[in-house]
Amino acid sequence: MSRTSAPASAEPTAAADAPPAPPNDAPLSHGLKQRHLSMIALGGVIGAGLFVGSGAAIAAAGPSIIVAYAISGLLVMLVMRMLGEMSAANPASGSFSVHAERAIGPWAGFTAGWAFWFLLCVAVGLEAIGAAKIVVGWLPGVPEWSMVALFMLVFCVTNLAAVKNFGEFEFWFAALKIAAIAIFLVIGLLAILGVLPGTDSPGMTNLTGKGGFLPNGVDGLIVGLLASVFAYGGLETVTIAAAESERPVEGVAKAVRTAMWRIAVFYIGSMAVIVTLLPWNSDSLAKGSYVATLEHLGLPAASEIMNVVVLIALLSAMNANIYGASRMACSLVARGQGPKGLGKISGGVPRVAVLTSSVFGFACVLLSYWRPDDLFMWLLNMIGAIILVVWFFIAVSQLVLRRRLEKEAPEKLVVRMWAFPYLTWAALAGIAAVFILMARDPGTREQLYYTGGLVLVLAGLGFAHQRATADKRPAAVPAAGPAPAAAKAEGGPAADAPEGAASGGEAPASGKKAAAAAKDD
Repeated sequence: MSRTSAPASAEPTAAADAPPAPPNDAPLSHGLKQRHLSMIALGGVIGAGLFVGSGAAIAAAGPSIIVAYAISGLLVMLVMRMLGEMSAANPASGSFSVHAERAIGPWAGFTAGWAFWFLLCVAVGLEAIGAAKIVVGWLPGVPEWSMVALFMLVFCVTNLAAVKNFGEFEFWFAALKIAAIAIFLVIGLLAILGVLPGTDSPGMTNLTGKGGFLPNGVDGLIVGLLASVFAYGGLETVTIAAAESERPVEGVAKAVRTAMWRIAVFYIGSMAVIVTLLPWNSDSLAKGSYVATLEHLGLPAASEIMNVVVLIALLSAMNANIYGASRMACSLVARGQGPKGLGKISGGVPRVAVLTSSVFGFACVLLSYWRPDDLFMWLLNMIGAIILVVWFFIAVSQLVLRRRLEKEAPEKLVVRMWAFPYLTWAALAGIAAVFILMARDPGTREQLYYTGGLVLVLAGLGFAHQRATADKRPAAVPAAGPAPAAAKAEGGPAADAPEGAASGGEAPASGKKAAAAAKDD
């Protein structure tokens, strides 16, 4: 993404009020090709949660899990559309954190950014543990900790190198995940139609029998809904990666516009196939819903094949989360909201941020061995509802920035939120409803409290930093003159600069081209 400067008509006081951004050695590279971004967008929707957690959700909701995934999928579509609108208008490696800072204030960008960084780092540790368990199942004599260390080392080194290495890994990981899901859906559809050799069509038996479509009532549906909401986590990475792609505006626009069918096919389609073919109360669901379905159809080596797919999904998530955490930390530092050392960039890569994020993730792994019942569970509870907090900031930011863009730079609205502002308010209501449901459910209430405590601490720190920064600003500002150099985020994308420095600037060159190429749907 090219840098921009404030136009002559911009208010000089706004630019002068922006806190100076610490310099970096060099800007982030643009090493991600369009094919990388397209495949990250396609494969990013297929998270490890889809394979790992869906069995428990089906056991709780029964066939109504289809409705649960459809409701949560609709909410995610709205959130992605809002995020896509803002990211296409102003691509930034800080994504929603940058948008929150512009719309609400520096404290909001600080809170959303560091909460998401914390979430990703803990998730890296969890995914490393899950991947190691699968490999140890194949190689019983290998210590689990050695596999965790190997995975952490591989993806740390991958992310320390040029960003194109991250893109290549994710390209092939995504391709394998998509191929696996596509094959599963084709096999499932053939079995449902009764044309798969050796199988008979189950008809509606599993959907309406064994207690009906809602065997555990509304309470079971709610449990399934909560599980499905968190299965969608990770979709935000594509808007972070877009800032380092060749054509960020076009890439974001394409990714967001295809989100609907990807969610419908991969998530809702998979759940429909599983509960149609397999009784919802089958004991085999404990192995995993995909494994159980393939074994039910009598396919050989189904369990091991799906374990390979789950391993790929976990490794892909590790790779993407280290990448996302490092770029979020780098963006926060570029806006003066983190330790300066984290923002050091060399070779187009924030290597200190990559190392720090990887070390934090490895520390979470160590805690899972040393203190599994207290400190590790404390970490797990703190990240329980962070993604909902992020979605809340996205929705509020879009409400504010959409109106601002319509007045100041309507040509940047390459992607538009549907039925604005009504669907934005509907999304906010949906997020609030999920918070309420979490508070009502004993199994998720503790997570909500811990996450709330973390967010309050971060918000407090953000407010304190905002006040301290405001106190350092000059009391008087010249009435005219060019925007000061400090208003630009040195060494980083222009959109990662504070509000006064970037939001009033003209659209990046890539944005102008994309505005003509990517028509609003």
